[in-house]
Amino acid sequence: MSKQAEIPRLRYDEGCLAAHALNLIGDRWALLVVRELMFAPKRFQMIRAGLPGITASVLTGRLAQLTQAGVVEHDERLGIYALTEAGRAVLPVLEALCRWALIVPGHDPSRFISPSALMISMGVNLIRDLPPERRALAGFSFGNEAFEMQLAGGKVQTRAVTRPAAPFILSGNGNQQAMAVYGPVPLPKLVAGGVVGVEGDIAAAGEFLSLFRLERQA
Repeated sequence: MSKQAEIPRLRYDEGCLAAHALNLIGDRWALLVVRELMFAPKRFQMIRAGLPGITASVLTGRLAQLTQAGVVEHDERLGIYALTEAGRAVLPVLEALCRWALIVPGHDPSRFISPSALMISMGVNLIRDLPPERRALAGFSFGNEAFEMQLAGGKVQTRAVTRPAAPFILSGNGNQQAMAVYGPVPLPKLVAGGVVGVEGDIAAAGEFLSLFRLERQA
């Protein structure tokens, strides 16, 4: 490969660090592709399932650009895409964008929400100043994806798993589970209405979900 081909396409001819970052991850869909890979490596179709508005050709292009930029690595033998260390370091950028979105108008939570998007959102919207000794473990199942979320020290840590091993497991698609996390309807009513499912301790699930607010926090 020539040196010219190894250098990502220059979009902004500036020495600004923000411009340099946007040269690497600033194209449309690029940050959302990174979002979908934040918790686990995935194959092409699974990435696309989390981005229903993207075409196959655009996703192919973005993955190629992100690979060229050193943000994504591709195992061609297994057909799996994964974030590099530089790619995983984009998480605080995504979280900062989520926080900024809370202070500007126009957010519509009824639009499509992927499992990874909800997990990142919950990390941002945990109630602040929780007692550091408060601990909890939650499970989330989205059919073809599952996660465990550990609360400790006033923060949550999320990891992708095959099957959660937690006192409760919330099930449903991204939008359904977002209703349970952020919506005004009590969890038992959502379960009774078939909006979401809960396996295990429903009281513990309700208590855990009450720790998140989709609003700007001082």
